[in-house]
Amino acid sequence: MTLLNPSLNRAAIIGLIVVASGCSERPRMVEGECQDMFGADVCTWGTISGDEVVEFGATIPLAAIEGAPADAEFAFPPVLVAAVRLPAEVREATGVDHLGINWEAHGHPPALFMTPHFDFHFFTLSPAEIAAVDCSDLEKPASLPSGYTLPDMEIPDLGTLVGLCVPAMGMHAMLEAELDDTDLFGASMIVGYYQQSLISVEPMISQAKLEARQSFVMDVPAVPDAGVVTAWPTGFEAVYDESAEAYRFVFRTTREE
Repeated sequence: MTLLNPSLNRAAIIGLIVVASGCSERPRMVEGECQDMFGADVCTWGTISGDEVVEFGATIPLAAIEGAPADAEFAFPPVLVAAVRLPAEVREATGVDHLGINWEAHGHPPALFMTPHFDFHFFTLSPAEIAAVDCSDLEKPASLPSGYTLPDMEIPDLGTLVGLCVPAMGMHAMLEAELDDTDLFGASMIVGYYQQSLISVEPMISQAKLEARQSFVMDVPAVPDAGVVTAWPTGFEAVYDESAEAYRFVFRTTREE
């Protein structure tokens, strides 16, 4: 039985091997968990090339955004509406564990965040570890991303939130330039800390911006002493898919050339 055409020369055979090897290195998608949020499934995923996670993120249906109840009662800490684990391959390669989502129907201080919005925390800790964050440790990290601040803020009926620490979330480092802004925001990238360690990266996005059905990008700051995060994101994009009526939240972990 003839396995190879003898007319194939050495160069051709090598070419076939190279092509076959290239095919095996094509990026592949890995799926995480899905969880219902306001009547639609939010799902996590990652993209792997070879042994490297090049992207990770979540698919957020517009139905989940529009289904959020406008009359939700104010709660502190805000109610967790979804906690969705990332694929095992992503957790192991990046140190990012799960996506925790909060719906802030009435917004919260400071002034620019006083509009209905979602907190999309990509946490480095497990859901159980995040649930145990009680803000009893008020020590702030030694260094922050450039241009970021961890302010202490007096909140009516709640007292002073040191470093904007919220139970089951941790401290919230925000852009210093946004601190005194009174114009309602569309999207802001927050970096979370607790016990002086990095615990989350959070695209905080208003309901109105998501309902505009437009793709957008956000800067992700370089973080000193990222700790357990072994592949800190280099960029973020919210890609709106009109045919699916959903956003793909994409964190890149490799730098574009």
